[in-house]
Amino acid sequence: MKILVTGTAGFIGAQLAHRLLERGDEVIGVDNVNDYYDVSLKEARLARLIGHSNFTEVRQDIADRSVMADIFAKHRPERVVHLAAQAGVRYSIENPNAYVDANIVGFVNILEGCRHNTVKHLVYASSSSVYGANEAMPFSVHDNVDHPLSLYAASKKANELMAHTYSHLYDLPTTGLRFFTVYGPWGRPDMAPFIFTKKILAGEPIDVFNHGQHKRDFTYIDDIVEGVVRTLDQVAVANSEWSGEAPDPSISKAPYRIYNIGSNNPVELSRFIEVIEERTGKKAQKNLLPMQPGDVQATYANIDGLINDVGYKPETSVEQGMANFVDWYREFYQV
Repeated sequence: MKILVTGTAGFIGAQLAHRLLERGDEVIGVDNVNDYYDVSLKEARLARLIGHSNFTEVRQDIADRSVMADIFAKHRPERVVHLAAQAGVRYSIENPNAYVDANIVGFVNILEGCRHNTVKHLVYASSSSVYGANEAMPFSVHDNVDHPLSLYAASKKANELMAHTYSHLYDLPTTGLRFFTVYGPWGRPDMAPFIFTKKILAGEPIDVFNHGQHKRDFTYIDDIVEGVVRTLDQVAVANSEWSGEAPDPSISKAPYRIYNIGSNNPVELSRFIEVIEERTGKKAQKNLLPMQPGDVQATYANIDGLINDVGYKPETSVEQGMANFVDWYREFYQV
């Protein structure tokens, strides 16, 4: 198929593009390669894709309406995976406008491109952060998620609502994927696995929020990519049993679906740090701090929908996943 993937200089986007190219798809990769984090890492990810005959790089901003309209009209993708976004919970507190531009305006441009070019399926990245103040564990796609704790989370919830509108009005099949703390080789430098590994190897102290008592449903990158591919291949369909009297947020009478993709196995941050210590052979110097604004105590994915509908359950353990990451980090940065 011809598939447009946004965010191909990003962590998940680059790995997904590799997977799609390996199975014979044609990939049009859109990314503006901004400087939210180390541009050289983004360029290194792209360098692994650009030489492939079925990969077309488009270095543009999804928030530019006319540019995105032109890209859709020129390439006419059959399916779209939208991963480009302004990420980060804490950064959204400092720079709210960046989230409106990329995550709201950019998403409208994607929806409009799909609508006007008869795209057969739009799969897009949501986030576990939409669960916000929810405390019932594990987090279920059937639960209400109307209490976000950061603008980033609110923007992702807005994406789900916007997607449903287009599914309803224009019969555009859409599937939203709530990712849970993705990590692994080629990962993001602004996230804890990368930060902790870098500082522990350098003998520098690490900031450990909530005194290490956070729990996160750490999900390995290969498991995330597998989930994306499987849901992309299974086009969302309308559910005639959906009821407005008892509305299920994860389905609709429109061709619309929401899934969690997580390991279904939350790990306490203190244990996660121990895993890094074991692999690096170095002890962490911990600067224990209270919980930060916008953070949540725990994330834990109910993945029954993913298992039942697409037959997939992530399997990679934190021990194996972080071993792979530490090995990649040492090789890439020669430390």
